[in-house]
Amino acid sequence: MAKGSRRSRIRKQYRLGIDLGGTNVMALVVNEKDEIIGEAKKKTKAELGPEGVVDRIVATAESALSSAEVDAQAVIAAGVGAPGPVNLETGVVVEAPNLPGWQEIPLAAMLSDRLGVPVFADNDVNLGTLGVHQMGVGRGTQHMIGIFVGTGVGGGVIIDGQLHRGSRYSAGEIGHTIIVPNGPLCGCGKRGCLEAVASRTAIEREVNAALEAGYSSILSDLLGPSGKDRLTSGVIKSALEAGDTLMTEVMTQVQFYLGLLTANLVNILDPEMVVFGGGVAEALGDAFTEPIRATAKPYYLQQRDADRVRIVTAELGDYAGGLGGAALARQMTGRKRK
Repeated sequence: MAKGSRRSRIRKQYRLGIDLGGTNVMALVVNEKDEIIGEAKKKTKAELGPEGVVDRIVATAESALSSAEVDAQAVIAAGVGAPGPVNLETGVVVEAPNLPGWQEIPLAAMLSDRLGVPVFADNDVNLGTLGVHQMGVGRGTQHMIGIFVGTGVGGGVIIDGQLHRGSRYSAGEIGHTIIVPNGPLCGCGKRGCLEAVASRTAIEREVNAALEAGYSSILSDLLGPSGKDRLTSGVIKSALEAGDTLMTEVMTQVQFYLGLLTANLVNILDPEMVVFGGGVAEALGDAFTEPIRATAKPYYLQQRDADRVRIVTAELGDYAGGLGGAALARQMTGRKRK
């Protein structure tokens, strides 16, 4: 009896999860137990345009497979998250704000052609939320909201155990909820969005304005003599732990706004859990979520069993999006087999 081909003998048991951002692209190789067995991270180099960025994604995925010592032929499918609205059914990135030239880009098809495996694409924060729901602290919940605080503020919504994408694949744009009418200008062009007052970008703006005005703060030392070093999650945590007045005042205001947002979302969607992700939230842990909880709870319309609404941090770090991509790959291949 003739031996089968190498392709037929390789058992497909792994999934690729890819997180595409404006700065970096990360790829994870995940096994049947949802364990990360390989990973790679490279600069996105957005200036290369769509074709060049796809080259970077492919190189990152291949590096992750190499680190896991896994042949691409053993990969069931890949899931990729991209910024902006993404049509799940077609795999087309409608528009990616942080990636120049990205309008109506058939990302899933381009990657599938290059990697030789089925590829499914979705919004990056949707996949971060899915990762938390399927493989993180949200596992087992039926109703969950993910809020990711970083350069901007993004969100995802789980309803009846499923990611809710909306009629135009743009559900979960929590960062553009109006919190301060006629407030600071947001990057989207509107005023008063949550992102304009509660993102790390907003924190940096407030801190830098205070330092330039002569406000005394340990941040002057932590940010270097030029004051132009990045206000990282680590710097924010160090300043808060040192009891710095400026950092405490700025963060208290941010947590107040996030608390109002949380109360609104709880009243509208009645989730079991609200999960905060992103560097700042996960670095601070309970110190980040407790003030948010304290602000939100009095505004819940339904006070009965109010403590059943858990407000927690994600704890998956940079892996949330990639794990969500792997979860999407599992869901979509399972759906196609039915």
